[in-house]
Order: sequence, then C-alpha cells, then structure tokens
Amino acid sequence: MRRLFAGVALLALAGCGVPPHVAQKPVIDNPATQGAFHEDSAQVATGDLPARWWHLYDDPVLDGLEEQALAANTDLRVAQASLLRARAVTQAAEGQHEPDFAASFAAERARLSGESYLLSEPIPVATLGTGSLEMSYQIDLFGRIKHSIEAARADEEATQATIAAVKVTLASEVARSYITVCGANEDLELAEKAVELQGRALDVARRLQMAGRTSTIEVTAAEERYQQLQALIPAQHARARAALYRLAYLMGRVPGDYPREAEGCKAMPQLKQPLPVGDGAMLLRRRPDVRVAERRLAAATARIGVATAELYPSVGIGISGGASGFLKDLGTAATNMWALGGLIHWNIPNAAARAKVRAAGADADAALAHYDSVVLGALRETETALNAYAQDHDRLVAITAAREAAEKAADEARRLRAGGRSPLLAAIGGEQGAVGARASELSAREGLAQAQVTLFLALGGGW
Repeated sequence: MRRLFAGVALLALAGCGVPPHVAQKPVIDNPATQGAFHEDSAQVATGDLPARWWHLYDDPVLDGLEEQALAANTDLRVAQASLLRARAVTQAAEGQHEPDFAASFAAERARLSGESYLLSEPIPVATLGTGSLEMSYQIDLFGRIKHSIEAARADEEATQATIAAVKVTLASEVARSYITVCGANEDLELAEKAVELQGRALDVARRLQMAGRTSTIEVTAAEERYQQLQALIPAQHARARAALYRLAYLMGRVPGDYPREAEGCKAMPQLKQPLPVGDGAMLLRRRPDVRVAERRLAAATARIGVATAELYPSVGIGISGGASGFLKDLGTAATNMWALGGLIHWNIPNAAARAKVRAAGADADAALAHYDSVVLGALRETETALNAYAQDHDRLVAITAAREAAEKAADEARRLRAGGRSPLLAAIGGEQGAVGARASELSAREGLAQAQVTLFLALGGGW
C-alpha cells in the first residue's frame, strides 16, 4: 500500500509539470494598444468617460428614459437570468470539493437460498433489513476539480461582463431613439414652414398666371413643389412615432405605452463640454466585450488543465457503516458493519485522451485569437468613431455658415421687397432658401448627435 501511494504521489508531481498555457502573448500586452488615440480633435478631452455618459447632455428626459430602460429591458433580463445559471454552474463545480454522502434502508419479507449458504435444507422465511450510511471524498491530486472550478468561475465572470455589454448597447439605442424623436419633430416644424412658404409662392404664381404675366408651366411647377413638401410631413410623423415605439420596446413596454415625456422633444440634446475619451488603456479596461473575451480565454485555458488531469488516476477515500440482518436485530453487534478504504481508478490514457488535451489547447488558441480580435476591433471602432465625429463636426460648422449666409440673403430680400425694389416671389424664395439651409443644418446636427452616440458606444460607456 505504501508503494502504491508513493506511485500516486509521483504521478501527482508529473501532473503538476503540465500547467495550462496559451501559445503566445496577447495583443493587449502590446504597448501600442495602451497609448493615446491616433485620432484627436478639439471636440474631445483626455479625461475618462463617466459610467453614465448621458448625464453629459444635462437632459432630464433622456436621463429618465435611460434609467427606466436599464430597469426593465427584456434583453437585460435574459442576460441576468443567464448570470444566475452561470452562478449555479460555478456552485456545482465548487461542490466537487465537498464529500458525497449516501444513505439507504431496505426491509423485505424473504426466504433466502439455503444452497447459497452451503445448506441442504431450506432457510425459513424471515423479515430482513439493511441500512447503511456512506461517505466518499475525491482527492484532487492532479487539479481536475481545481481547473474545472476555475473554468466555471471564468464563464460566470464572462456572463457578468455580457450584462455590461447589453447595458452599453441599450444605453446607446435609447439615446439614438430619443435623438430621432427630437430630430423628427424639428424636421416637422421646418417642413410645415416650407409648405406654408411654398403655398404662398403657389398663390403668387396663380395670380400672375391669371394676370397673364406668367405661363401655366410655372404654376404647375409650383404645385409640384408644394405637393413634394406636403409629402415630407407624414414621413416625419412616421419617423417620430417609430422612434417612440422603439423606446417603448427598449423600456419593456407595449407600443401604446410609449414614453409621453419624449413625445414633445423639439431640440436635440447637445454636449456642453468636450467629450471625454481617455486613451487605449482606459478603453480596454472599460469595454465589456474585451472583458468577456478575456474571461472566455481564461476558461479555455483552465480546461486544458481539466483535460490534462484526465490522463492521471482519480484517487478517493470512503467510509461506510450500517447494519444487515433480521429486521428485529438491526442495530445489535451481530448485524453491524463498517468499512474504511481508498480507491484509485485509472483509465490508462490512450490516443483519444491525449487528443482531448490537444483539442483543449486548440480551443485556448482560438479563444486567444478571438481575444486579440476583440481588442483590435475595439481600437478600430473607437478610432473610426473619433474620425467620424470630427468630420461631422467640421461639416456642421460649414453648413451652419451656409445657413447664416442664407438667412442674411433672405433678410436682404425682405428689405428690398419692403422698399419696392424686389418682387414678392424673390422675397419668398429668399425665405425658402433660409428654411432649406436650416433643414440642412438640422440634418447635420442630428448626424453629429448620432456620431456622438456611436462614439460613446465604441468607448464602452453605460454600465
């Protein structure tokens, strides 16, 4: 027996010599991933992004929508249920360190075989009973239980990070829908103003045609423009209503229960300070998908240890005690029994068992590659979002200048008309030009606001 346990100890040392590992160093350890972003502009700052980035807009309605969505969103509930399941799996894995207990009791009226006891005469019918209590414990000499617990905990932590990823996406979707409602309402006001101006232009064209000072072609063209502008109004109504229904869905509500507080928004939320973006190191610490990939890699690495431990014997000890005999005598010395012993079980490893170790190593390599991909993707998405945000800002600056010029031209046309030095259609045309310029500026402002949300999403804020 001493020699047997000495052999088991040597096998344990051999097993400890094959720790789980991955093939190469992850990309995140590269100093280039930790530094400042390549894209930079005056619209961003170096400070770290706050957890609830929507507070930067100082918009109470948006704040309320975000909090309600985070409390009731259905996707978030699914993720939270998955976390509860992952915790249960971890607890089951941790339970392998605890001893197993079993108890049994049986009673029967029976006649035993006389010949089984080397008797030639029959044994009388009797009432027999058996009771036992057993305890067994597996000794984790080769780390199978340890590594299975590590894998389960890593999976649980990955699931927890998945909840954060759902929150990040949810926060951005709520902000996008709210911005769409606000933008559609502003567009609706401009469309109604454009229709009113074109109606005036159409009326002038008709009067001129009746006076013989213009042709039917000009009247028809004015009518066409009027109807085209009229068609914009239901489109904006539909856009706003679709965004409101989207908000209801994100908040776990039926469509008819959309948030009424968002319905009247007519001014898109705007940042009142440069957007804090931090650097690569802050980004990778903050992004939940990076955390998910890292924890999946840790779980895959731990499973190499599980597969490796399967190459070695399982060692356990057991204690049992009980009684067996006539039911009326159970508990007396003649019926009592007990046992104490150890068990070594070894499925001598074959090619299949060693292939499982290689398969686990390949899984870890794949998890490492995915981890690297997520890290590089996070950096790419952020750099792209930073560039788009800067370009959309520059575009808005140029379009704002064009809108100011159009309004100046409309003001000059009004003064000329008031002084009798310009026809009415010219003054109306100047106002139409100003409305069109304001519509272009509004589109650019909405595009910039959506670019901000895209950047917030890339930065991984919202949890």
